[in-house]
Amino acid sequence: MGKIRVCVVGYGNVGREAVASIRQAPDMELAGVVRRALDGEPVGFPAATRVEELGPVDVALLALPSRLVPEAAPFYLQKGINTVDGYDIHGESMLRLRKSLAVHAEEKGRVAIIGAGWDPGTDSIIRMLFTAIAPAGITYTDFGPGMSMGHSVAARSIRGVKEAVSVTLPLGYGRHRRDVYVELDEGADFAEVTEKIREDPYFSHDPTHVIRVDDAAPFKVAGHGVKITRLGSSGTAHNQLLELKMRLANPAATAQVMVAAARASMRLRPGCYVLGEIPPIDLLPLSREEIIKQIV
Repeated sequence: MGKIRVCVVGYGNVGREAVASIRQAPDMELAGVVRRALDGEPVGFPAATRVEELGPVDVALLALPSRLVPEAAPFYLQKGINTVDGYDIHGESMLRLRKSLAVHAEEKGRVAIIGAGWDPGTDSIIRMLFTAIAPAGITYTDFGPGMSMGHSVAARSIRGVKEAVSVTLPLGYGRHRRDVYVELDEGADFAEVTEKIREDPYFSHDPTHVIRVDDAAPFKVAGHGVKITRLGSSGTAHNQLLELKMRLANPAATAQVMVAAARASMRLRPGCYVLGEIPPIDLLPLSREEIIKQIV
């Protein structure tokens, strides 16, 4: 089999990291980047406003805000291209998207992988494994401290917001506070913007502090983190404590997981999957025999 030809849709923080990760993958070839407009920025690889201009493409990495994914993914699936996205809205929204994209993927004999970031994504797999080890119990996921890309994008989408950075602060045991630094458009009403941000589904479940600033740029720190803790029991043992703690650069981690999922998409039956449904061994570029020998 030849190299997997992958295109990146969107060229923001995650898109740029995805380009770097594809170039480092031994089994992949960067087909190019799809952007809304070509502004003359020297990027050193093919860029186009239409995926057809990039030649054959096996997988499209949708490096887009989550709320654009439900519309963008069917567009590429209908063209016979696998899709991978970092959709980060948990719960019922994820289930609805999985059901919707499965129809398009199965119709065209293609694969869609949704929520392929670090959370949801790899953290979801860890929570599944922890639950397998200690079936009875409770799991706490604490994010941060660090900038949340999804929450920042959601805040920027509010009318009157010129720029925004949302910082996640863990309060412990799965509870969080959001500090949102907003730079307003001229004439925007700060009180109205604050209310709209707090009402948004990304923020409505957490205490949210909106802080007005003249320049949001100094608050853009891409570092983030997570601590996953499960308190539970295995058989007759009732004192099991399982923990995972990570510090990471958010865009780079998300992009790298998406690239791994792109590889796995070429090994799956047509349909729509979350990362936890995919054998972890299929995320890696080596043969199964080499992986078993080196890692298992």
